[in-house]
Amino acid sequence: MESKPFGDSVGERRSEVPGTVIVAPHADDETLGGGGTLLRHHAEGRETHWVIVTAMTEHDYSLDTIKRRRDEIEKVAQRFAFSSVHELGFPTKALDDTKLPQLIESLGEVVNRVAPDTLLLPFPDDVHSDHRVVFDAAASLTKWFRFPSIQRVAAYETLSETEFQVRPDRFPFRPSLFVNIESYLDAKIHIAQIYESEFREFPFPRSGEAIRAQAALRGAASGCRAAEAFHLIRLVE
Repeated sequence: MESKPFGDSVGERRSEVPGTVIVAPHADDETLGGGGTLLRHHAEGRETHWVIVTAMTEHDYSLDTIKRRRDEIEKVAQRFAFSSVHELGFPTKALDDTKLPQLIESLGEVVNRVAPDTLLLPFPDDVHSDHRVVFDAAASLTKWFRFPSIQRVAAYETLSETEFQVRPDRFPFRPSLFVNIESYLDAKIHIAQIYESEFREFPFPRSGEAIRAQAALRGAASGCRAAEAFHLIRLVE
């Protein structure tokens, strides 16, 4: 995706339809972290938008693997019925080396174009360094005078990344926002399983059973049968 400067965007929201943007460091993070919420938002008439920060390259992956991931992304996009998909194309194994301003610029261009009111980001203290880099870049999008459409910012949890953070100087994921996804859990699992190479049999964290167990745990904490949990970062009402 070509990056363009986003400049000064003070003013009213340009979109009359409420929208949600989920920023995924890698394809599959969107489904694991917020798949049920995205399905619910779409059912409620909200626009949903998918930003995929990284992409597989021939330097690290075979052509067959790259093609398989392309097919998976297309299928997942169709199942979520996203209003738009934005692939930024940063290398999957070199995001730490990326200049932060370039990533900020690319994300900012998307948000300026889409003008969503809700931004869903990876949790900054995940064990995967890509998630922290993406969060740090996206944090710049919370400035109201640059991106006035943003009213809610929340961080999602990603199975096999969030729960495995063991460094004592990092903060654990403490959810403060819960979304009831009882009606969307089965569909979330079916979409997640499109990523065949990422899934294995339980007790592997990325499995249908693990997704269902996590949803039950978050549901028990919030009074429903299945929920997704987020750390609420910013809310304007």
